[in-house]
Amino acid sequence: MTEYRGRASCACTGVAPRLSLKGMSKFIVTGGAGLIGSNVVRELNARGETDILIVDHLNHPGKQANLDRLDYADYLDRDVFRETLRAGRVAAPAGLFHLGACSSTMETDEAYLDDNNTGCTRELCEWCLANGARFVYASSAATYGDGALGYSDDDDVTPRLQPLNLYGWSKQKFDVWALRQGLLDRIAGLKYFNVYGPGEDHKGDMRSVVNKSYAIIRDTGRIPLFKSYRPDFADGEQDRDFVYVKDAAKVTLWLYDHPEANGLFNCGTGQARTWVDLAKALFAAMGRDPAIDFVEMPPRCATSTSTTPRRTCASCAPQAATSRSAPWRRPWRTTCAATLLKLEI
Repeated sequence: MTEYRGRASCACTGVAPRLSLKGMSKFIVTGGAGLIGSNVVRELNARGETDILIVDHLNHPGKQANLDRLDYADYLDRDVFRETLRAGRVAAPAGLFHLGACSSTMETDEAYLDDNNTGCTRELCEWCLANGARFVYASSAATYGDGALGYSDDDDVTPRLQPLNLYGWSKQKFDVWALRQGLLDRIAGLKYFNVYGPGEDHKGDMRSVVNKSYAIIRDTGRIPLFKSYRPDFADGEQDRDFVYVKDAAKVTLWLYDHPEANGLFNCGTGQARTWVDLAKALFAAMGRDPAIDFVEMPPRCATSTSTTPRRTCASCAPQAATSRSAPWRRPWRTTCAATLLKLEI
């Protein structure tokens, strides 16, 4: 195994990492330099696990900063990894956490998403199943669309979900494929809800409101929130199920630890909180009095408010998160409600 601990070369510097795989890593984490992926690696490190191959695309210094905090054995660029895998030169791990994808909800290149998100996930899933590796992957809460069908992942509901953007569809296509191929009793997919926390500085416009607002409050003492464009709820009363990233990482590892738990799971607290709640939590964590300004929504967003869900909240009904392999059956709920006020920026 190549000795490669805590440092990969960032693509934004023009220096590409030159690594060769000489053996099997116990774990592979795609998207391992990203928000959820880097926190999954941190949780593995906390367990004493360092035999980890990280796969990502280092196109931002923030990703390099995430890697610098981690202890791992190998790193491969996503394209190199995919080529190496297809050539049969990657040994199967005990577990593969597939958390890498284009996560931009504004991406308009459907062919790219079909290959990078849907196609790559299919390749990795089939490879893991053929080689006896545990496969845990990131689906998305974006698959639920406007929430008209609720937030259940029952088999009869999943094919009828209608995402609102191409990113959501790229995740939905894989979920439906896996369902129709009869694979959801052998793999676990997580639909993460509104994740925030350390490790998201590289995400640009896709950063959480927590991350974006921290600097704004620090510099101005105030926070802007979008006005409401619907008469049934007041400004700032739109609600979301906010999930702390370390909780999301723990749920992800729990599914590795319990291979009897398979299928699709919505990963949230089950308790939606309003934007005002979140803003007040930010001010409290920073030791400041709340000062909220309600501002107009940009035209590109305002035009879609008629189909934007008022709330996104993980369902914790028992039927919404059940295994297809009896006798395991339990609702899943993370501990994020207890850490909603906890900031680590």
